Amino acid sequence: MSLAHTKVRAVSGAAALLLGAAVLSAPAPAFAIPPESHCGTEPGNNNDAYVNHAQLTKRLQQIERTTGGTVDVEVAGYSNQGREIYQARVGHGDTVLLVESQIHGNENHGTEALLNLLPQWGSNTPAAQALRENITIVAVPRLNVDGGENDTRQNEMSWDDVVADFPQLAGAGPSWNYRADVPGFDVNRDFNPDLDYVPAPADFPGNSADTGWYITPESQTVRDLYRSLETEFGTVDYFVDLHNQWSCYAVEGTGEMSPLSISGRFIADPSEFGDWPKFDYDASRRANVAVYDALQGQGNSGFGALTLYPQDTNLPGTALGSFALRGSATVLFETSSNTQTDGQKRNGMLTKQVETGLDGLVDAIVDGSVDTLDPADYEEIPNRVFLPAD
Repeated sequence: MSLAHTKVRAVSGAAALLLGAAVLSAPAPAFAIPPESHCGTEPGNNNDAYVNHAQLTKRLQQIERTTGGTVDVEVAGYSNQGREIYQARVGHGDTVLLVESQIHGNENHGTEALLNLLPQWGSNTPAAQALRENITIVAVPRLNVDGGENDTRQNEMSWDDVVADFPQLAGAGPSWNYRADVPGFDVNRDFNPDLDYVPAPADFPGNSADTGWYITPESQTVRDLYRSLETEFGTVDYFVDLHNQWSCYAVEGTGEMSPLSISGRFIADPSEFGDWPKFDYDASRRANVAVYDALQGQGNSGFGALTLYPQDTNLPGTALGSFALRGSATVLFETSSNTQTDGQKRNGMLTKQVETGLDGLVDAIVDGSVDTLDPADYEEIPNRVFLPAD
């Protein structure tokens, strides 16, 4: 980790113009995003490239079996349509990392990455054994299991279903994150830093700059898991959310395509939502720098062209925003692709970059190097630039 961190310091300490000049004058990376990927123009609807719910179940059972239970798989909850939402736990260290994937049903690469990492973390190698001594990892490989089956961003749930669960909302209008044509909710707007919050009619329909309500069984499942980890550990030290974004972004100042954006900033003003003394933005920035370092350390590859997700966000109703307020160091992965806007040519590379970044964060936590990183280096990560489809 020290060599990787030296590299990011060298990059971030140089002027942005020098960075741009170096990239522009360098030969094409050996593992750059292939131009034939036709950014944003390949036919979508490629959900068959990823595990479905039955296959996910089988894979997780296999991982538990082949690791002799070192990776412990349990049902954390159930979706609105009654499908199992799984959690996989590995390690017994005092530091806890909660990672979830596919809160949006059409965002799959994080799920595939976790299915590759879990058996590695649960293996008998000396590195894996040392990892398990120092950290406890709890993963939700696919939160929005109904959306995953339907290939939709939203879950599968009507407003009438919500009212049936919360009769006090009978006179309220649907929340702003509801789409009647699906029907379903953007689950990642249904979180609240108050884990004991009870939905109240006056809080609907709400908006993106306010907290959520825990009206979906998917968000309730994560809330209950988070609460149980707080009870066990005191604080959930790290929370990572694995997402996908539009296929076409570039690194500001270079034009090089960016296959990944990351972020640790989701709350503009923590005092707006009450007193949250554990909120630690520097810890989030350090965690993101660890991810950045791990991907920069891959040498001549397209992995190094990651960017910052827009930093003018204020999203307390997201899992990242709510859990940041409660004291978790937060990391957002936004992989540039999803099932509707991209083909399958990049799937292996995009999954591998999530594995590399997440595993790099875990290694930095395990060896303690994450605590030595300079949070100011976060501000030197390049911004992303939107590109239209080819």
